[in-house]
Amino acid sequence: MSDTVGSHRCPRPGRGPAPAAVPGPRVPHCVVLRSGTPRQTPEHRSATASNPAAASSGLGTRGIMHYPAETPAGLIAENLLKAQEIALNDSRVPTQLRNYLQKALDVAVGLDTYPDAMAASKRKMSPGHDSGDAGGTKSGAGLQQEHSSSCLNGQIFEMFIHMIRARKILLIGKLKGYSILAIAEELPDDGKIFACAEVPYLGVNSQEAFDYSSDGKKISMRVGPIADTLEALHAEDEHFDMVFIDADQRSAVNYYSFVMDNHLLRMDGVICVENTLMKGQVYLENISEENVLAVRKLNTVINSDPRVEQIILPVQNGLSIIRRSPAPPDAVIETKKEVLRDDIFWGYNKRRILDRLRLDDKVAYVTGGGQGIGRAFAHALGEAGAKVAVVDLVLEKAEAVAHELSLKGIKSIALAADVSKPKDVQRIVDTIVARWGTVDIACNNAGINMNSASEDTSLEEWDKTFNVNLRGLFLCCQAAGRIMLNQGYGKIINTASMASLIVPHPQKQLAYNASKAGVVKLTQTLGTEWIDRGVKVNCISPGIVDTALIRSEALQPLVRRWLADIPAGRLARGTDLQAAVVFLASEASDYMTGHNLVIEGGQSLW
Repeated sequence: MSDTVGSHRCPRPGRGPAPAAVPGPRVPHCVVLRSGTPRQTPEHRSATASNPAAASSGLGTRGIMHYPAETPAGLIAENLLKAQEIALNDSRVPTQLRNYLQKALDVAVGLDTYPDAMAASKRKMSPGHDSGDAGGTKSGAGLQQEHSSSCLNGQIFEMFIHMIRARKILLIGKLKGYSILAIAEELPDDGKIFACAEVPYLGVNSQEAFDYSSDGKKISMRVGPIADTLEALHAEDEHFDMVFIDADQRSAVNYYSFVMDNHLLRMDGVICVENTLMKGQVYLENISEENVLAVRKLNTVINSDPRVEQIILPVQNGLSIIRRSPAPPDAVIETKKEVLRDDIFWGYNKRRILDRLRLDDKVAYVTGGGQGIGRAFAHALGEAGAKVAVVDLVLEKAEAVAHELSLKGIKSIALAADVSKPKDVQRIVDTIVARWGTVDIACNNAGINMNSASEDTSLEEWDKTFNVNLRGLFLCCQAAGRIMLNQGYGKIINTASMASLIVPHPQKQLAYNASKAGVVKLTQTLGTEWIDRGVKVNCISPGIVDTALIRSEALQPLVRRWLADIPAGRLARGTDLQAAVVFLASEASDYMTGHNLVIEGGQSLW
């Protein structure tokens, strides 16, 4: 079974994109033919044959296939089509009116089909998804056939999940199989979907697609009275980032109230309610249909709830997006005890704790950023919102990391420098200031390690190690510090080492150990000297980090020895250090200075 609908191929759940088809908007419910070879409905052919005036009016070159009235736009298109048919059969209708009818019909048809086509025109290949199975026997082709309506809502759900970084989702009601799988695809590997329904409703194709997709394991179907399921989830202390509710169920208002009253929605969570326009009937008068009245009541309850804000998007059959009010009014705070409304309650400067970790519009640089720890730091700072200059001795390495950042939408530049040379250090700082206006975050990470027994350590080895690890770090602190002191703000994060606390063994590295101890003392000194002028200086002391350099077979006996000395039972990863550098770079650490943040899996404690 082909995935193609019209001239556009709808993405296949659990799979990558279908092979490219002829470009053009996807029109699943109707075809509005422009100039060219017309395809006409029988009614249209009959009307134009019996009415030459209609054929010459311009309407005769455009055929309209019936448009299912499943959405407000569909109802408008259906009624315009009926009006057009009347106009075609009545020679008294002015040509100008017929033309206006055609223009209105064209616009109405596109209200559903064009956004759908644009949302589905690009589809990522999800990691871990098999792109084979061209026959579609267990692919999304069957699922698309089963749910041949629009892909748009699934794409909207994916977008919201990405924007709020959701991990746990609650679905209440009959969401389509495609939408459920689209949601699952966007969740991280440890994400979870709880889908609640009164009775089993997924077809065979949906279930096969769930079983076939690597994301199917994220979906937990809970069948039974929804009120009982919600009670059970509350008893299990479940907490959800997003809640989806199908408004086309008479108890939807009760489900919404239960979610809000029992805190099933996280503080920054979002509720999405489908079908809130009900074919446009919710805002029409003299409607007595119970389902429509139930949806109208739900919309009214949400609108009058002081705890939340909502918008209703006129896509498909109506999609309401609901979030908690950022600053709940006094009416919301109903407690028997007086509430202390201070910075802890509202957030410092009205910014919640995770917001205070953001680095939006900050300018950072990372030396030694072309590999290893520096690369991890560059990605972390960029993901938190900073512009990042990647500095490395080898320009090609810096360019590779800067390119990685650009693929994520992070503003970045690559610079080459030998940090042991004052002119190089000043050049990179001047370049960053010329490009972005300032330096807010200096991440001084460049370093080298040369092993030799103390009695064999040459003066050349000693000088080379100290020139990079301590002299270079001092030069960077000084150059960036001058800018920060002048602007009254800045964060300096130096990379020290666990070797500043203990003597790692069995390797012999006198120069390295001594240089890293110097980094800690330099950090403490600058941290106390500069904090009263707004500049905080801290350092991170990593343990042994698992990199390609230590994965050779020859070094495995040494690695096993290290592992025996680490309570955590493993080496550090670059990702273990990323949260620390973001914290030290952010306003959340504004009262911290001169601190050595040790991240070594407990090795220095044994």
